[in-house]
Amino acid sequence: MIISGVNLSKSYKTVKALQGVSIDCSAGEILGIVGANGSGKSTLFKILLGVMKPDTGTVTINSNSVKPVGGIIEKPALYEYLNAYENLRVFASIQGLSADKAFLTKSLINVGLPINRKDPVKNFSMGMKQRLGIAIALLNNPDCLILDEPFSGLDPMGIASLKTLITTLAEKERLAVLMSSHILDELNKICHRLAVIKNGKVIKTGTTAEIIYQSTKNYAIAGTNLDESTILKSYNASFRDNLAIVKISSENISELIQKLGEENIKITSFAPEISMNELFEN
Repeated sequence: MIISGVNLSKSYKTVKALQGVSIDCSAGEILGIVGANGSGKSTLFKILLGVMKPDTGTVTINSNSVKPVGGIIEKPALYEYLNAYENLRVFASIQGLSADKAFLTKSLINVGLPINRKDPVKNFSMGMKQRLGIAIALLNNPDCLILDEPFSGLDPMGIASLKTLITTLAEKERLAVLMSSHILDELNKICHRLAVIKNGKVIKTGTTAEIIYQSTKNYAIAGTNLDESTILKSYNASFRDNLAIVKISSENISELIQKLGEENIKITSFAPEISMNELFEN
């Protein structure tokens, strides 16, 4: 286990931001933290990063409470009028790191940023700023990376590119990654496990597939000639473009797929369609 928080609680006067939250993440694992605004996600991340003390509970990083954790809360804090290399040099100095040119250049390369770009980061896209923020978070060579809403403000291409980087950091660098997002579909694609937080409490935890399939009975079926299917119409399916939306319990999915095959309906995908509201239901 790389990082573990046990029985974490935090209150702001009369507001209980966290109530007995326990969470952990292993090397090479991506853990998604899902919650509405005000659910306690940011408070949890600040405690795990060590910038805030819990009222109760303990945080252990790789069995060593002084091992650094890298992270970005909300959005990268950058010096907008410096270029990417200069930002890295300043942040390395702030952290007391002796970082030479080769190290800083490699840090840029590792997150897919150009090494010869000299203009200030105020000209960067949000996706490039996120990458630079991650490079800064990795300067102290942490075992754990915490990312609060890393996809916020990114276009689809930026999201896809950042997902690739995060996956690479987990798989090849063996980082434990904890991340939050309001884009549930993206967490579903990238995370190994999910923890759902509501009113400061973890109400669900498990593999991504377990959480998604336990939380919804609505499924989106992609294929051809779906609106000609008698069996789908018997389920009162709704149709849009090349999709059929059907409500069905998970134990009946294989039977439905078999019957669609008997109707010569070609299925290209069969995936849960879930809203945040469904996920937050106990």
